[in-house]
Amino acid sequence: MTEGTDERAETVVADDSGQATADTSGQAVVVAFGHTLKTLRMRAGLEREEFGRRIGYSASTVASYEQGRRIPAPRTIERADEVLDAGGLLTVWKEQVERAQYPVFFQGMATLEKGALELLMYDTHVVNGLLQTEEYMRALLAMRCPPLDQETIEQRVTARLARQDIFDRRPAPLLSFVIDEAVLRHRYGGKDVLRGQLEHLLLAGDKRNVEIQVMPVECEDNAGVNGPFTVLTHKDGKRFAYSEGYATSTLETDSEQTVLAAARYGIIRSQALTPRESLKSIEGLLGSL
Repeated sequence: MTEGTDERAETVVADDSGQATADTSGQAVVVAFGHTLKTLRMRAGLEREEFGRRIGYSASTVASYEQGRRIPAPRTIERADEVLDAGGLLTVWKEQVERAQYPVFFQGMATLEKGALELLMYDTHVVNGLLQTEEYMRALLAMRCPPLDQETIEQRVTARLARQDIFDRRPAPLLSFVIDEAVLRHRYGGKDVLRGQLEHLLLAGDKRNVEIQVMPVECEDNAGVNGPFTVLTHKDGKRFAYSEGYATSTLETDSEQTVLAAARYGIIRSQALTPRESLKSIEGLLGSL
């Protein structure tokens, strides 16, 4: 599933709603990159300790990269290429390695996010990944069953934080979030984690290109009863509808379905509190903690 394709992709797992499975294709990319990194390091005659010092990491972290147990950031790959005088043999892997941070089901969506002109997001289970604090992320990942190993948790946190670069992108995309009020009451990770998350939402809601709306629990009408979904408009004008369910996810490109999804989002938005009312509601929830 790549950017600009005209096909529906169904996969196993759901990212922000908490389901997961091994992405074997992504793991193969990470392992291959690690072998290349090790070969170039040895060719340069550098021990892991010295190489790690030059790129700003410990020898154990370098070993994790080389063994495919940890995914380096794009800037780390660039620095490694420079230190090893690799002439681009490492940087050519950047895009593939970056995609491998995500479960296979989410790789297409992650690529599309980078070129999004507009994102419309409705969430009913957890705060959207683009709005999560690091503490909230870790709390969600720590609750996964079966449990994730620590390196996988670090990989997921790094990947999710990297997606939040979208807020600093220029030109800034239009970002609209409607969040079910029940999501904002769940104390995932404890009271302090929720407090930090609510404070973060207030800060995000002040951004000129961001609208956050709350769907109150007492609302008698809700066009979003079928569950969370995202409508993405790409800078080339194409529109996509993305949804997640238990152990499945779908990226819909059929124009009729994407138009209907956008229309449904518009109704949901009209049923929710206004952005100003929503920020006041979040402030109230924060004050009650």
